[in-house]
Amino acid sequence: MKRIFLCCLMLSFVSVALAAETAPERGRFILHKFAHANGEETYSIERGGGRLTLKSDFLFTDRGTRVPLKTTFTATEALDPLTLKLDGQSSRMSGLNDAMEYLPAKRSITLIRGDKAEEIAAPAGTFLIDGYSPVAMQQMLVRFWLTHGRPASIPAPPAGSISIVPSGTLTIDVAGKKTKLKGYVVSGLIWGGETLWMDEHENLAALVSTDAEFDHFEAVREEYEPALGVFIQTAAQDNLAALAKLAASAKQPVARQLVISNVTLIDGTGKPPVKDATVFVEDGRIAAISTDAKPAIPAGATVIDGTEKFLIPGLWDMHAHYEQVEWGPIYLAAGVTTARDCGNEFDFITTVRDALASGKGIGPGILIAGIVDGSGPMSLGAVVADTPDQAIEVVRRYKAAGALQIKIYSSLKPELVPVIASEAHRLGMTVTGHVPNGMTTAQAVEAGYDQINHIQYPTRDLLHIEHGKPIAPPDFNTGDARRQIALFKQHRTVFDDTIALYENFYHPSWVAYATLEPGVLKVAPQLAEALSSPGVSGGQAAPAKASFDAMLATVRELHRDGLRIVAGTDQNIPGYSLHRELELYVQAGFSPMEAIEAATRVPAEVMGLDKTVGTIEAGKRADLLLLDADPLADIHNTRRIVKTISAGAVYDPAPLWESVGFKP
Repeated sequence: MKRIFLCCLMLSFVSVALAAETAPERGRFILHKFAHANGEETYSIERGGGRLTLKSDFLFTDRGTRVPLKTTFTATEALDPLTLKLDGQSSRMSGLNDAMEYLPAKRSITLIRGDKAEEIAAPAGTFLIDGYSPVAMQQMLVRFWLTHGRPASIPAPPAGSISIVPSGTLTIDVAGKKTKLKGYVVSGLIWGGETLWMDEHENLAALVSTDAEFDHFEAVREEYEPALGVFIQTAAQDNLAALAKLAASAKQPVARQLVISNVTLIDGTGKPPVKDATVFVEDGRIAAISTDAKPAIPAGATVIDGTEKFLIPGLWDMHAHYEQVEWGPIYLAAGVTTARDCGNEFDFITTVRDALASGKGIGPGILIAGIVDGSGPMSLGAVVADTPDQAIEVVRRYKAAGALQIKIYSSLKPELVPVIASEAHRLGMTVTGHVPNGMTTAQAVEAGYDQINHIQYPTRDLLHIEHGKPIAPPDFNTGDARRQIALFKQHRTVFDDTIALYENFYHPSWVAYATLEPGVLKVAPQLAEALSSPGVSGGQAAPAKASFDAMLATVRELHRDGLRIVAGTDQNIPGYSLHRELELYVQAGFSPMEAIEAATRVPAEVMGLDKTVGTIEAGKRADLLLLDADPLADIHNTRRIVKTISAGAVYDPAPLWESVGFKP
C-alpha cells in the first residue's frame, strides 16, 4: 500500500512537471503612440514536437483608425526560424500581408507578398522578421541573438541585416520594487536605432521605437508601464550616444578661431551679395566680416577657402518632428542648423534638446513648440487639455521646460484656444498650430493664434473650399477673402505652409516624384518604399491637382500681401524637403533672396531670436552654409552644400548622410 502511494505520488509530480514544461508562455504589452496608450498586444508561445509556435494579436487605434496585425511564427526549440506569417497593418496606411518560409538547405527564404512569390537568398544565421511590429517578434529576435552567440549581425532578408549592441543596465522602480533590466540598441530593423530592455528571464520589458509612419512608438510589458517616461528618456540618451560615434568622422575639431576667406557673402539681411568677403569666427560666434583684399588671418586659425563659393546663413526648418535621433545628422547634412519641433513626446524632445545643447550628440539647435490636444477619437499624444485649468497647467508645464511656443492640435475645444493663448502670451510664449475642428483660420487668429501650421487652412477659408466639392479657380479678391487677409495683416500672422508636403501628397502618378524631389532616391533603404509616393491617379488626379494649385496660389497671395511665411517640412523627405520648399516658393513668386530669407532671417525674427542668429552679422552665432554654386542665380543651388557650420563646428555632409544610411 505504501509502495502504491509512493508511485502515485511520484506520478503526480511527473505530471505536474510535464504540465509546467508544456504550459504556454503568455504576455501582454501596452502600446503607445507619442507616449499615449492606444492599444495592446497579447501573445502566446507553445512548445511541442520539437518546435515552438508564437501567436500574436497586435492592435492600436491611431487618430480614429484601427491598426490590427495578427502574426504566427514557428521555430525549432533552438529558435532557428521556420515560418512567419503576418496579416494586417503596421500603420494607418501600411498593409503588412507577408508569408515567409526559411529553407536552410537551400540557404533561401520563400517570400509571398500580396500575390507575388519570390525566393530570396538567406545565409546561415538568418532570422525571419519584418519590421517593428509585433513586439513579441522583437523579443524572439533578441532571444535568438543571445542563444546564437551574440553575432555581430543577423541576416534578415529581404530588408537586410540587423545588429544588436548592449546599452547598459537600467534599474527601474515600479511600486517600490527595484528591477534591473538589460538594455540593447537594435539597428537595421527600422530606419535608425531602437532601444529595448530584457528582464532576467529574457522577457522583453519595453521597446522604444518608431512605427511605419515614422512616429514615436512604445510598447511596455504591463507590469512596467509606470516607467514609460524613464524608458523614453534613456532610449534618447542611448541612441544619441550611439549616433555620435557613427557620425564622428563628419565633424572636424571645433577651432577656437575659424576663417572663411574669399567667399561671396549672402548675409540673409536682403542686402546684395558681397564678393571676396572674409568671415572671422571666434568661439562659435561671428567676430568680424572683412572685405579687405588681404585681411590679416590670425596665426593658428583654421581657414576654409571660399574662392568661387557662396556663404549663406544656416537654414531653419520651422516645422520639424524630431522623432528619432537620426534626424540630427540629416538636418546638418542638409544645411539645417535650427529646427523648430512642432509636436513631440515631452520626455524625448526635452532630453534630446538638452543633450545636443550640451554637446552630447550631433544635430541642430532645437526649439520646442509644445503640443496640446483635446480628448477624443482623433486625439494625438499624451498631453491633453479639456478644461481651462488643464489648459493653463499645460502651458505652464511647457514654459517650465523651456518651450518657446504652444502648438494647438485639431481636437482641442475651440473655447480653450483663448485660454491657452492668454496664458501663453502672459508667459512670453507664442501660439501656433492646426486650426481646431469647428473653427476657421480667422477665428483662430482672433482667439490668439500668432502663427498657423499648414497652408490647407487659409486655403480652405479664403477660397471657401468644401470637402468633396469641385474647387473653383482661386479668387482672392472677394470681399470675404480681403477681410480675412486684412485681419491676418492686422495681427501680423505668420504662416508655416509645408507646401512641399502637399506636393508629395497630390502630384499626379504620371509625374515621377523623383523628378520633383531627387532626394527621394538617396534615402535609407528602410524609408525608400514608404517615401517614394506613387502619386494620385484616375479620377482623383484632377481634384488633387486643383487642391495643390489652390494651396500654391494661396502661398503666392499671402506673400504678395506682405504676410510672413516661414519654411518648414513636417518631415516629408528627410533633409531634402526644405530645399524643395524653397524651390516652390520661387515657383510661387518669391525671389531667390526672399526664399532664402524665409528659411533664415524671417524664422529668427518670428521666434524672437534675431538678435543672436538668422543672419551673418558680427556678434551672432556662427550658423553658416557654404555652397559651391550661386543660390540667387538658381534656388536649386541651396542643395549644393560644401560645409555646414553650426555654432562654429564644421561638418562635411557626405559622412553625415552615410551615418544614417542615406546616399551622399
